[in-house]
Amino acid sequence: MTHSNLPLLETLGIYKSFGNILALRDISIQVYSGEVLCLLGDNGAGKSTLIKILSGVYSQHKGSYFVQGEKARFNSPRDALDRGIATVYQELAIIPLMSITRNFFLGSEPTKGKGLFRRLDMKLANRVTREELAKMGVHLKDDGRPAGTLSGGERQCLAIARSIYFGAKILILDEPTSALGVKEVDVVLNYIRKARSRGLGVILITHNPNHAYSIGDRFMILTHGWSHGTFLKEDISFDEMIAMMGGEGKHYLSEDK
Repeated sequence: MTHSNLPLLETLGIYKSFGNILALRDISIQVYSGEVLCLLGDNGAGKSTLIKILSGVYSQHKGSYFVQGEKARFNSPRDALDRGIATVYQELAIIPLMSITRNFFLGSEPTKGKGLFRRLDMKLANRVTREELAKMGVHLKDDGRPAGTLSGGERQCLAIARSIYFGAKILILDEPTSALGVKEVDVVLNYIRKARSRGLGVILITHNPNHAYSIGDRFMILTHGWSHGTFLKEDISFDEMIAMMGGEGKHYLSEDK
């Protein structure tokens, strides 16, 4: 796969240990604008550790991290967010009893007026929420209703749209289709396609090969902290992907090597 642009995000030779346990070994990853990179592996493969490094929760013990060609080292998730890397975790930071609009802004609400007359601009907040969710294919009839009334897929959309509005260039999605029904899975995958079409780089973490293969452009497969490589969809079959997720088969050469 040939790219004319720099990766939005890149790691080279990442290692991470917890005491005597080596959780990640020599992991190199690239994420480009307008693509979905699926990060696959069974439980204990190292997916969670890797995304915590990418999102600023952990620091690597060895290796380099670049954001749009510039070397980076994050001390917190706030540092990653400031560089346009937003992570949407499986446990969404949604307050069910708060309105959809208030959840969309959640601490960054627009205001109007000055000094003692400064107040929340709900008209603007509601309009922005409706417009941004509409871009993702969700059309709200009542943005003032509690966010807890949204379906699982719509909650994922709210979190994704919020991240994009506040400047995310890279979306890390941690098991977004977990515990969803078939229809809700289709909704979430459609939202991911919309994010890709808007030029974002998306990292989709999943242990479900069916969901990954239906939407991914490239695939990285981890087993016990090792990477089997990064593969274009046309270079790896569904069966080969499943075999590698289970630790079987040979370690193929990736398109990045």
